[in-house]
Amino acid sequence: MASSSLSQRLSLGGIALIGLLVISHSSNDALAGLLAPLLPSLEARFNLDKTALAALASTLSLFSNVLQPLFGSLVDRFGQRIVATLGLLSVSVFMSLIGIAPNIPIIILLLILGGLGSAAFHPAASSLVRQASHSVSNKAFVFGFFTSAGPLGQALSPLIVLWIVRSYGLQGTPLMMALGVILALVIYFNVPKRVNTAKKHGKLFDLSLLWGPVGLLALVGILRSIAFVTFINAMPLWVVAHGYARNAFEVGLPLSIYSAFSALGVLLGGAIEPRLGRRRLIVGAILLALPFTLAILLAPVHSLIFYTLIAFSSVLTNAPIASLVVSAQDFAPHAIGTASGMMMGMTWGLAGVLYIILGSLQETWGLGPAMSLGFWCLLPAGILAFFVLRPSANSAQG
Repeated sequence: MASSSLSQRLSLGGIALIGLLVISHSSNDALAGLLAPLLPSLEARFNLDKTALAALASTLSLFSNVLQPLFGSLVDRFGQRIVATLGLLSVSVFMSLIGIAPNIPIIILLLILGGLGSAAFHPAASSLVRQASHSVSNKAFVFGFFTSAGPLGQALSPLIVLWIVRSYGLQGTPLMMALGVILALVIYFNVPKRVNTAKKHGKLFDLSLLWGPVGLLALVGILRSIAFVTFINAMPLWVVAHGYARNAFEVGLPLSIYSAFSALGVLLGGAIEPRLGRRRLIVGAILLALPFTLAILLAPVHSLIFYTLIAFSSVLTNAPIASLVVSAQDFAPHAIGTASGMMMGMTWGLAGVLYIILGSLQETWGLGPAMSLGFWCLLPAGILAFFVLRPSANSAQG
């Protein structure tokens, strides 16, 4: 059978499997990133205030991220293929329907279902990448390569979706589901079924992970992610507030630049970790990101300095991602999927929930001051990482 033959080849050749997962991750995150560039259009269509827009963003973040540790536990117990397939199918179909949703309750339902799909895909794909790279010494680089595909998808998403909206209106967004559906079918029929029977009868979720170093690293990730979530969801509103049309190219461009350089940051972080050391990389990048990120709000919109600051901010903010995930995996080798879900999902989800507060502050304080507060979360993130990743905590840390 052709699919069995290809499955065998993928199971023996890690590069083929990693390549498929990289493309699938890019597609997944492109669909998950569809909401942010549509927020100004949804604001006008349904007459929403800033708090309501933040609530939509937080709903997606909550369901696409917070539940990732639970899906990671299911991956650890039952295997990855079916979880990854259903996850990618769900995010592709439901997120692409947002543009034709007739009312806010339907949009919320689509965000929940699409978010759950993304929550399922990430730990399943991360676990497969970990297995495929078992013989590689620098796992942070391999994982960084996989992780960088997500920001690349997010970088393309605003440009594609806003082009579709300009060309066909909001009713054209279902066009974005095609690639994800195809890739989901490729995963199901060509990725080998792998089951970790060691956890078959263990606890579904190890709560002790929350109170140990993995939980503290998750807190670092939450604080770092608040800055990221603030930029992605508030920047379109910031650009529109400076005189640009809601579906203008300039609304999506900052998001695309930020996401593209996020991918570069993840790749660079994984590449230089062996020389710089994991602790110095994570702490240094997070703290250096703060002044660049705050300075974005002082630069003229759609200027060279504006986009330059966005690029440096993104590289530094996102360079530690792969190292943070691998650090958590090293702290919990018995629960790779769960640890991956906590770092790749729970951190983003809780950051998204907290963004509701920032959305409310945008109404009372103003957009700029509320965005600044979100960016300042980088400071406690860097300080906490400095103490969690002390050399005695884990021999793998640099």
